[in-house]
Amino acid sequence: MTRLIVAAGGGGDAVAAAMLDAALYGAEDRAVILTYAWDRLLIDPVPGPRSPDDFTGLEPITPSVWMVPAEARPIAPAGSTLPRLAAELPQSFALIDTRRGAEGVTLQLEELIGHLEPTTIDLLDVGGDALALGNEPTLKSPLADALTLAACAQMNAPIRLLIAGPGLDGELPLKDVRPLLGPLVHTFTAKDVDSISPVLEWHPSEATGMLAATARGVRGTCEVRDAGLPIPLTDEGTTVHEVDLDEALSRNELARAIMATTTLDQVEALSREVCGFSEIDYERNKALWLKGQRPTNLAPETLLPRLAQFEAEARSRGITHTTFRRLTEVLNLDGTQRDALRQLLINRRPEQYAWPLWRIT
Repeated sequence: MTRLIVAAGGGGDAVAAAMLDAALYGAEDRAVILTYAWDRLLIDPVPGPRSPDDFTGLEPITPSVWMVPAEARPIAPAGSTLPRLAAELPQSFALIDTRRGAEGVTLQLEELIGHLEPTTIDLLDVGGDALALGNEPTLKSPLADALTLAACAQMNAPIRLLIAGPGLDGELPLKDVRPLLGPLVHTFTAKDVDSISPVLEWHPSEATGMLAATARGVRGTCEVRDAGLPIPLTDEGTTVHEVDLDEALSRNELARAIMATTTLDQVEALSREVCGFSEIDYERNKALWLKGQRPTNLAPETLLPRLAQFEAEARSRGITHTTFRRLTEVLNLDGTQRDALRQLLINRRPEQYAWPLWRIT
């Protein structure tokens, strides 16, 4: 008795998939989570998603699908959160390989479904950008979700598309996502968060962090990313809704356009054509910019005045919370300093720690 969950966008979607699996099914027959190895530059300084060639210690499941065990390691300079997720969570993590475009991901799904014979198959997206048309001005990272949607839509198997925490990823506003949502599947509670709470002590996902925070009762407006997007933390942020997969495909122009692609370069080219950009280009440009930056000293006398200035400005914008990823970038730190910053602030001002967010008081 096996369940398969496809994490639509990778990264934090894989953590949310583990939380959903535990919430809906408890400790029995843990799911296999098919996910990207695609972390933000704070974790992985190499732009774009990782392939099996970027790891040592992977375990074959089928001819084209590899499991990421706890013993696996990314090959430097690449980085990945997947081995640590495999070590700390009971679910199994299989790797989406994007090198052969949508046709390759479709083949992976076909093989995995044939091998596992899962009792249920879910495609999980935190936020709702799988429902994007492609021309929304707030859309920043449509490629991964479009690729998994395109592959799932070609399966001769019942696949349920689930949207968790509508609007929380900052890609589509809640008011635009809300009319597209179908039946309520689950409402996350603080108890549900227990299954992933150790992971969110270190994992940099902002959307899943906000999903967990709202489930624990945090409300307000959270500022995220380097762009400082304001995200409302509301009761709706705790919900998981089903959406008709075929209707999502009919909306998502990029997913339809890439269905026959055989390389990641083709997927990128179509993303530039349909959406006007490729998020991997953005990562390439940002990686070059980061190479020229000198990280800030972590001394409290250097950081705390700058933090006070940021918090004052954030309050003036109506912000009540932020993420440690946002603070890391605002304070001009690099990814290796994120955990040290987090510990410094929690030790100095524990009353502002609204796990896993930082409260602007």
